[in-house]
Amino acid sequence: MSQQLPDIEKQLANHKLSQADYTHIKQILNREPNLVELGIFSAMWSEHCSYKSSKVHLNGFPTKAPWVIQGPGENAGVIDIGGGYAAVFKMESHNHPSFIEPYQGAATGVGGIMRDVFTMGARPIANLNALRFGNVLNDDKTSAHQRYLVRGVVAGIGGYGNCMGVPTIGGETSFDECYNGNILVNAFTLGLAKSDEIFYGRADGIGNPVIYVGAKTGRDGLGGAVMSSDSFTEESKSLRPTVQVGDPFTEKLLLEACLELFKTDHVVGIQDMGAAGLTSSSFEMAGRSGSGMIMHLDKVPAREENMTPYDFMLSESQERMLLCAKKGSEAEIIKIFEKWDLDAAVIGEVTATGNMELFWHGEKCAEVPVNPVSEEAPVLNRPMSRPAYLDKIADVTINDFAKVSNQEAFEKLTKSMEVVDKSWIYTQYDSMVQTNTIKKGGMLDASVIRVKENGKALAMSADCNVRYCYIDPKGGAAAAVIESGRNVAMSGARPLAITDCLNYGNPENPEVMWQFGQGCLGIKEACLALTTPVIGGNVSLYNETNGVSVFPTPSIATVGVNDDANKVLMSSFQNEGNVLYLVGTSKSEFGGSLYMKEICGTVAGVLPEINYPNELALWDLVIEANKKGLLACAKDASSGGVAIALAKMSAVSGLGCDVAMSVTDERDIFAESMSRAIIEVNPQNCADFEDMLGDIACEQIGTVGGDELKVNNISISISQLQDNYFHTFKRVIERDL
Repeated sequence: MSQQLPDIEKQLANHKLSQADYTHIKQILNREPNLVELGIFSAMWSEHCSYKSSKVHLNGFPTKAPWVIQGPGENAGVIDIGGGYAAVFKMESHNHPSFIEPYQGAATGVGGIMRDVFTMGARPIANLNALRFGNVLNDDKTSAHQRYLVRGVVAGIGGYGNCMGVPTIGGETSFDECYNGNILVNAFTLGLAKSDEIFYGRADGIGNPVIYVGAKTGRDGLGGAVMSSDSFTEESKSLRPTVQVGDPFTEKLLLEACLELFKTDHVVGIQDMGAAGLTSSSFEMAGRSGSGMIMHLDKVPAREENMTPYDFMLSESQERMLLCAKKGSEAEIIKIFEKWDLDAAVIGEVTATGNMELFWHGEKCAEVPVNPVSEEAPVLNRPMSRPAYLDKIADVTINDFAKVSNQEAFEKLTKSMEVVDKSWIYTQYDSMVQTNTIKKGGMLDASVIRVKENGKALAMSADCNVRYCYIDPKGGAAAAVIESGRNVAMSGARPLAITDCLNYGNPENPEVMWQFGQGCLGIKEACLALTTPVIGGNVSLYNETNGVSVFPTPSIATVGVNDDANKVLMSSFQNEGNVLYLVGTSKSEFGGSLYMKEICGTVAGVLPEINYPNELALWDLVIEANKKGLLACAKDASSGGVAIALAKMSAVSGLGCDVAMSVTDERDIFAESMSRAIIEVNPQNCADFEDMLGDIACEQIGTVGGDELKVNNISISISQLQDNYFHTFKRVIERDL
C-alpha cells in the first residue's frame, strides 16, 4: 500500500505541503504516505479546512447563550426562536472560485451553504449574500472585467437560488479598488426546523452502514480546498478546472429526499460533501464520534470513466451527502433516494479502529488514523506586526482637503455605487417564493421573513464597512457586528446571534495577520457586549493577487426574532405629516466615512467612537416602542450619515421631508457617528415616544412630506433623487452590453 512517491519535492509543492508537514505525516503513519494519503492530508491540512493560521485567534469567541442550541463545530449553528422551532444558519465564502469562474463559483457557493443548512434537518427559507467587487466605473480593462464579474456572480446566485425555490431576500454589495484582484462572494442561508429535530454530522455505532447519496462523483473541483488556500497570480485563470459545477435541480431533489429521510428513524448522522468532498465529510463524521470507518471507493457512484481512489477522495462534485445510518435500514434509505432519482450506495461502515481504511476493488489503498488528521493539523501562530500605513492615515481629517459645498457633495454621494439602489441585482433573485417574505432587498436595513409556524418573524442583515476595518481593524470588525445588529433591531426584532465570514489577505504577511487578530478581538468584544454569540462561520484567507491583499472584510450576519410578525417595522417613510426624530449623539466624525472616500478621495482618519451601552439603549428603545405601536419606521444612520439615510428613505418611499438637524460643522449631516437612528412617529404618538427616551439623546428634526428632500442647506426634488438612486447602477453595470 505504501510506496515511495516519485519526485517528492514536486508532489509536496503541488499539494501545498511543507517539508515539516511531510515529516509530521510520516510520524503519524509510521511510514511514507502514498498519493491518496498525501492528498487527504493536503486537503484536511489546507487553510480552508484546518484553519491553521486562524485557529489561535478564533479561540475565545463568545458562543453560548440560553437560546443557542448548537454553536460552532457543526455544519451550521442553531438558535431557539420559540414555539418549538429553531433557526439554523451559516455564512460561507466562495471567493476564489467566483473570481475564476463567476457563474459557477457563485452558484456552487449558494448550493454549498444551503446543503450545510438542510444537512441539519432544516428547510432553507431565506438566503442573503455579501458581495465585494473592485472598481466598476472606469473605461479600462480592470473595470470592464469587474462589471463582467458582477454580471456573472449575480446570475450564478440567482440561477441556483431561484431553481431551489429559496428566496434571496437581501444582502449587501459594495465596491472598492482593493477588490480589483480578488472579489468576495459570501453566501448566507437560514433554515427552519423543529428545535428537537436537529441532525448532526456524526458516525456513531460500530457496524452501522455509511451510505453515499446524491449526484454521481466526477473530477470537477479537484484540489478546490487547496486552491482556496493560496494567493492568486496572473496564471490563476488556469485554475478553472478546480471550480465545481453546480446543478440546482439535483440539489432540489436532494433537499426533498433528505427532508423525507429525516422523518424516519434511520439516520445516525449526516454530512454535506463540501470542500475536500468525501475526504472532509468522512473524516469529520468519524472524528466527531471518535470512531473509525471503512470505505470501498469502487462502490462510489461515478459519472466519469477511469477514476482513481485519489479522484474519489478529493473531488468536490456538488450535491452529495454522506450518511451514517442504523444497521438494517439500508434498503429503505436507498428506496427514498431512488424515488427522487438520486444515487444511493452503501460504501462502507463505522469501525472501532479509529482509522480511515480505504479499499479499491478489495485491496486496501490507504489507511490513515482519523484523530491526528484533525487534531494534529498544524496550528500556526504566525508573526504579526501593526501595519505601517495606520500611522500615516490616523491624523488625516476632511479639513485637509478643499472644501466642497454640501449640495455638490450630496449630489455626488447619492450617485455613489455604495449608496444607489441595487435592484439590477436583487430583481434577478426570486424574493417572494415560499410567500413568507415581509421585508426584502431594496426595502433598507434588515430583511425579514415570517415564520408561519409560530407567528413570529426572523430579521437578518449582513454588514461590514470595509473602510472602517482598514483604518481600525479591531474597531471596524466590532462596528460590523454593531451595524448588523442595529439593522435587525431597527426592524423591531431582538438580535440573538451572528455568523461570520472573515475575509482577509495573505496570512504569511505579518501585517495581514495582525489585521486578522485585531478583527477577531473586535468581534469578541462586540458580541460579548451585545449578547449576540457567534454560532458559526468561515475564514477565507489568501485573498491576495500579485502581493496586494484586500482590505480586512469580516462580514457579519445577525439574526433576530420579532415575537409578532404583524409588527415588523419598516425603514422608509410611511405617511406625510409624520414627525422625524434623530436618536443618538451626533459628532463631527468622518474617519473611514463615505464622505472622505467619495469627496476627499481617501480612506483615512480615526474610527467614530463605539459606545456599547448607547447602542443597546437605542436597540431597546426601538424594539420596545415598536411593541407599543408607537413607531411608523426606523432607519439607522450609518454610511453617508443622516443626509444619505434620509435620501434613501425618501427615494424608496417617494415621500419628501423637511429636516433641520443641529450641527457643529455644516458637513456634519454626512458624519458617521454610531448608535444613531432616524425614527418616524405619528404626531399623536410623539408624547408617548418622548416619555420612553429617558437619558437617550434625541432631537426632533423635521417632518415627512412634500416633493423635495430638504436637509439643512441641501435640497433635491424627489424625481431627481429617485432617478439618481434607482437608475445609476444599471447604467454602470450594463455599460459594456
